[in-house]
Amino acid sequence: MGITRREFLRSSGVGITAGALAVLGFELPAIASERPLRIAHGKETLSTCQYCGVSCGLLVYSENGKVTNVEGNPDHPISRGGLCSKGSMVYQLANSDKRVTKPMYRAAGGGDWQEMSWDEAIEKIAEKVKKTRDENFIEYDEDEESGKKLTCNRTEAIACLGSTIFHTEEGAMLGKFTRSLGMVYREFSGRLCQTPTVAANVNTFGRGPMTNHWIDMKNSDCIMVCGANSAETSPVSWRWINEAQENGTKVIVVDPRFTRTASRADIFAQIRAGTDSAFFSGLVNYALENDLVQTEYVNSYTNAPFLVNPDFAFDDASGLFSGFDAEKKKYSTSSWSYQTGEDGKPLTDPTLSDPNCVFQLVKEFFSRYTPEVVAETTGIPEDKFLEIAKEYCATAAPEKAGVLFYSVGITQHSHSSQIIRAFGVLQLLLGNIGVAGGGINAMAGASNGMSGALNALVWNQLPVSMPAPISSSHPTLDAYVEARLKTAGNGGWKGIKNYIVSLLKGYWGDYATADNEFAYQLLPKAKSGRDYSHMSMFQAMLAGDIKGLLCFGQNPAVDGPNADMERQAMDNLEWLVVVDPFETETSSFWKRPGTDHGDVNTEVFLLPAATSVEKEGTTINSCKWIQWRYKAVEPPGEAKCDLWIMNRLYQKIKELYEKDSSAPVREAITELYWPYGDDPDPEEVLKLINGFTWSDKKQVMNMSKLKGDGSTACILWACSGVFPQDGNMSKSTGQEDPSGLGLYPKWSFAWPVNRRIFYNRCSADPSGKPWNPDRVLVEWDGSKWIANDNPDFSAKDAATGEPVPPEKSAAFPFLMLPNGKGRMFVPAGLADGPLPEHYEPVESPIENPLSSQQHNPVAFIWDSDLNKLAEIGSDAYPVVATTCRVVEHWQAGQLTRNLSWAAEMMPGMFVEMGRKLAGNIGVKNGDRVIVESIRGEVECTACVTDRIQTLKVGGKDVESVVLPWCYGYIGACRGGNNGKAYSANQLTAHVGDPNAKIPEYKAFLVNVRKA
Repeated sequence: MGITRREFLRSSGVGITAGALAVLGFELPAIASERPLRIAHGKETLSTCQYCGVSCGLLVYSENGKVTNVEGNPDHPISRGGLCSKGSMVYQLANSDKRVTKPMYRAAGGGDWQEMSWDEAIEKIAEKVKKTRDENFIEYDEDEESGKKLTCNRTEAIACLGSTIFHTEEGAMLGKFTRSLGMVYREFSGRLCQTPTVAANVNTFGRGPMTNHWIDMKNSDCIMVCGANSAETSPVSWRWINEAQENGTKVIVVDPRFTRTASRADIFAQIRAGTDSAFFSGLVNYALENDLVQTEYVNSYTNAPFLVNPDFAFDDASGLFSGFDAEKKKYSTSSWSYQTGEDGKPLTDPTLSDPNCVFQLVKEFFSRYTPEVVAETTGIPEDKFLEIAKEYCATAAPEKAGVLFYSVGITQHSHSSQIIRAFGVLQLLLGNIGVAGGGINAMAGASNGMSGALNALVWNQLPVSMPAPISSSHPTLDAYVEARLKTAGNGGWKGIKNYIVSLLKGYWGDYATADNEFAYQLLPKAKSGRDYSHMSMFQAMLAGDIKGLLCFGQNPAVDGPNADMERQAMDNLEWLVVVDPFETETSSFWKRPGTDHGDVNTEVFLLPAATSVEKEGTTINSCKWIQWRYKAVEPPGEAKCDLWIMNRLYQKIKELYEKDSSAPVREAITELYWPYGDDPDPEEVLKLINGFTWSDKKQVMNMSKLKGDGSTACILWACSGVFPQDGNMSKSTGQEDPSGLGLYPKWSFAWPVNRRIFYNRCSADPSGKPWNPDRVLVEWDGSKWIANDNPDFSAKDAATGEPVPPEKSAAFPFLMLPNGKGRMFVPAGLADGPLPEHYEPVESPIENPLSSQQHNPVAFIWDSDLNKLAEIGSDAYPVVATTCRVVEHWQAGQLTRNLSWAAEMMPGMFVEMGRKLAGNIGVKNGDRVIVESIRGEVECTACVTDRIQTLKVGGKDVESVVLPWCYGYIGACRGGNNGKAYSANQLTAHVGDPNAKIPEYKAFLVNVRKA
């Protein structure tokens, strides 16, 4: 008879404890014990870890309302009972005596917190929100050409920062709530993490997240890890890399230092921070030069045969594409277009020989990235580069698969979207997208960062990648729909009207009718040409334009770029609301070293939030699995879950607007569909996330049942199917894996429609025969499709239900792209070019070896006295710096630095440096040193190590240092004790990628000297 791993362990009287070995995913032996379990009488609650994007399974034990033990869930398909050090610390998180347990208030100019009741706090905050909104509300923009008024209904005086540790339901409600207020300065910490992944992968493949999933690593023939230290940041994921290695998989790690991840690699190379684009482009050139291309895949599934406008050009010397306007620092993309026939479809050359076809343009463009150029730029020796290239490009064989795992070491650059694009081109050439063991997988650093992206807690999107409306471009609902269809073509976005109307219905309910464009005009609309992202938000704050900030679970005083400037910007706020389980540097920015409390006139509210084990709801991990967390205990004291807090705040604000008939566009608030009572049930919110028919509130089966006529409501269309009439699928815990590929189709629910691997039509050739018969995702048996994974293509005719033959589905394998083909060349959608050119970081020790264009010509750069930039090859700042995480702490540290276990293991700020640099400046291991950029300085303990070597780049020796960015000046574990702030981001700048507006945290110039 069948028995689960958990049942076996419980029956044997053995509890699972995540120890040091579990950090790297080792199986821990079950050791018999006669002593009674300390959890023997406790209640067991299923949960998932609050920290990284693996979202390991937890068993939370409680007794008398108190968490008594937390351990790994052996039944969880990904983690199988393993936890890292942070996962084990969920126990301390629930029991910490440093938790905020009552609402706290700091008066303008005050120096102490005062306790406040929930009623008083909510009332005061609601009054401030209403006053600020009403006094600064903008109902109309003026059209520059016609002078006509354009409805915009927004406020630029209130900003909001959301969280990656929200439950999905909380994020959905925050998005709904803030849009009803007209807020456009609306961001979350995902802006600082993985937004370039979305920009790059949406334009290359059609969607942004991981193409594959954690367990799928075991199916790879070669695993490349770049810009990530996954053995520390996502430790339990390594169990699957271990399994792959045991089966012969080669692991390659490329990083600015020799990390714990590198210690497990078959091949390691040290790279200069910020030069991954040159390295990846070199791999592309190697594949092309050595005919390591999966030709049938490339011909059938990519845009390689498409003919490009003959006016397109790239100038090797200047490093610029055609269409660049030097004065505006902006590209016109007209010359990047395809040549088209009378039917509007791209013209093609199936022979791939026409000089204007994408394949030939790609071949010519990447030919400059020779091993010599790669070595000169990156510091990777030629022989090491060639060793890597030979190993990885061998996955071009149809039966093989290679995968890239990366994180913020790749994304946090001023040209990060194009770094990811370069690897996307490589994966398409090698045929590694849509296959088991392949893909491009971005590792999220938070357990629910995915839902923040889906819920569009960013200014420039509506939920699930629908663009946020702009007053001049989208004055009406019809104009909005037409613009999206024009951009998206005939791909998966043909349902855009169903999605946007269902969203509007889910927002404004009965008020949203066909007669008023389903309340479309109540959505806030951005002003054309304006940017409202994180860096712009703090610049506006610094200028005094933003009066109030709502901050849920984010800590910009530590994680924001140029942190000294961002802290100073908060001085100009009239009011600030911080929702967090602990006091943070952001809630206490007025306590920062060197600041007189009396000079800061910001009123601050600190509202106590519940942690993951104290509330219910869903999270969406890096590989798109939507999992349910059950509530184990009540939060301590008067702490409340975020959903309860925003519900109470909305109710009070609504009450104020119902009393004020003269308030601007008050119906956006008073007519909001919000049927959740005083204590919202997250499952009721999840039902709206899934979608239902409006008249009878019956759950729809999936997104295909959404309508554009107002008959359905749904606020997260891609997640539709998570809660059909059959019940809440996020609670599914089925252990079946019939394919043996680690798909586990009955564990949780993966968006969209439970697909586990995106673009899986590409796993078979055009006739439907799998490239690898041992890793079958889909297969045509001559009359129908046999599928181990839910097909990510039209396998059945929507009208007749008949199977769609393979030749038809082969024509459109990337269903979210306009022409259904993976794009090596991007004709529109990226600000900095259709092909990924290497540029240097904005601060660099050398001149660009590839061209005269030093850094990204359209990089997002704020020029101000508080955001100075070091010169190229600066003698004052000669060292390349990058930032990192450590396994003991999470993100900006607010959920770990108050825990004694974490504080003991990793108590303070340090800087890692090589022995040569240390010798040059007279520093020994353990000495105190000053690391300074042109913007600020931090004091650290020197960690002198062999893990960082001197690199030879641009004809000279270049030294590097690495600093953790998790420390601050609040909490049990701080960066330093000398009355100074010790946050690595005091050194970074307000510069970033032009597509994603993410800061360049991972490459900047510093000087290091003995303290």
